[in-house]
Order: sequence, then structure tokens, then C-alpha cells
Amino acid sequence: MIKNTEPAKLVTYNRDGLIEREHFGYIVRCNKIKTVEKVGDDKNYPFYIRSCAKPLQASLIIDYELDKKFNLTDEEIAVCSASHAGEKVHTDIVKGILEKFEISENKLKCGNHEPISRSAQDELLLNGKTATAIHNNCSGKHAMMLGLCKLNDWDMDNYDNINHPLQKAILGKIYELCEIKTQYQITKDGCGVPVPSMPLENLAKGYLNLFCNPKYERIKNAFLNNSYIIGGENRTDTKIIEKTENLIAKVGAGGLCVVVNLELEEAFVVKICDTDMTAREFVTVDLINNLHWGHIDLSHDILTINGDKIGKVVTLL
Repeated sequence: MIKNTEPAKLVTYNRDGLIEREHFGYIVRCNKIKTVEKVGDDKNYPFYIRSCAKPLQASLIIDYELDKKFNLTDEEIAVCSASHAGEKVHTDIVKGILEKFEISENKLKCGNHEPISRSAQDELLLNGKTATAIHNNCSGKHAMMLGLCKLNDWDMDNYDNINHPLQKAILGKIYELCEIKTQYQITKDGCGVPVPSMPLENLAKGYLNLFCNPKYERIKNAFLNNSYIIGGENRTDTKIIEKTENLIAKVGAGGLCVVVNLELEEAFVVKICDTDMTAREFVTVDLINNLHWGHIDLSHDILTINGDKIGKVVTLL
């Protein structure tokens, strides 16, 4: 446990009368003005926002009019904001963006990575192919970054460097949207580009300042109309957007998920301390249902391989 913080028990796995697993974490719900609710006391500890940064980073598409100058579609804007599963539908869009920019795939600095999608992994294996940078869940974001470099005549060979004008512009924009007035720690994300840390409250406010601002309506619509591009096969954010009417969701590594209610202009952030993705999904979906923001069916039964029910997953919300 982080010193002085007090995470709440959020999930238990009850198997035939005994608690087999427990997951702890934090929930912060905000509107544009104040924090409405906290579960667990995070003491405003700054967490790295990981891939939850992607929509905030993608705001530069609009700021620099990259979408207009290269005629980007909503699907293309979506994949630039996505942690996509590396399926053909995703990789084809990323390739199309790079073709519009007239930039080689070799310029991508996100690194070769197996697709998140099991089906996409199997397809590569069956066809005797290996994963490339295009399959990396961050390839859309990196394609966007290369496009911004070309547009602004910035060097493309070190666009991942924290001192590069692109990364300075991105961090400045994230701080503006998230109302950051204190310098917090910055690290390299898994794909190699800088990603900041901040209290969960600031992350929630950043999403509200992005998705509830008419200036960024194209990013909002890209999420709402292209839920499968945002994630893909068995991805939590895709499920949430698909099965609700006015919610936007984005997952991030480190046990994070942000959900925005566009009608109420409220947002919440879930942070699971041990980063378990299944626990994150249970908490996020149950909170949506409890708040009456939507209704998403998610089985909480613990089953044997033969389908016998032997327990239940319980969220303590």
C-alpha cells in the first residue's frame, strides 16, 4: 500500500463460502466544479495516467487542425485515441493514416508488440507472420504524433523525447485540460513516450474538459460512433460505449478506467491497486449500473470448467 493512502476493498471472490481473492483500490467521481464522491482515500496521490492519456493527447489533432489538413475520418481519429486490440480493422486504419501522411511504418517508435486480441494473435500464428509496431495497441497514437511532426516540420526521429516540441506541446495541453498547477512526476509509458502522473480527480476533470467542450466534438463523436475501434475484442471500454447511450470510457494500464457521462457532465475514475483487469471491469460496470448511468449485463458467477456455479464475485460499492 502507498504510504498514508487508504485504498478501499472493492472486489471479493467468494468461492463456496470462503473469500478466495480480494482487490483494493480507489474511485473518484467529479463534476467540472468539485469532487462528488470518493471510495478509498487516495490522499490526492499522483498516479501515472498511462493510456488514459490518449484522448487528451489526441486533442492536438483539433488544436493543430490535423484532421482538416489530412481529411481524417472519425474512425481515424478514434484509432489515434485508442488502446486498440491489434485486429485487422485496427491495423488497416493505422496503415491508412500513415499513407495519408506519406510516412513509413518504420518511423513508428512504439515497438513491436503482440496484438491484445487473442483472435488476432491466432491469425498471425496461423499465417506464419510476426507482430510488428502496427499491432501495438499504441500505434494509432504514434501515427498521430508523426503526423503532427510532419505538419509542424518537427524532427520525426526523436519525437518520443520529452524535450521534443511535440511532447512539450502534448504535456502542456494535458496540464491545461486536467487543471494541473503542480509539477508531478513524468515517466515513459510502455510505448516509450512521456506520460504524466496526477491525482485521479485531475484526470476526471481533464476528461470532462475535453469531452464536454464543443471544440472537441469530433473526438467525442469518434468515441461514441466507433466503440470497437477504441478497444476491440473483449475490451472493457468498447463494451461500455456499445451498451450505453451517453457514456464514454477509456481504460489504461495500471488498473485505470475513466467513464464520462456526457448528459450529466460527470466523470469517475477507477484505480485497482493490483492492476487486475477483471476486477477493474466488475467495479466499473457495477458502478455504472448503481449510478443508473446505464445497464450493462455482466455475470458475477464463478463457474467450474463444466459450468457448475460455485461462487460469486461481489463488488463492495
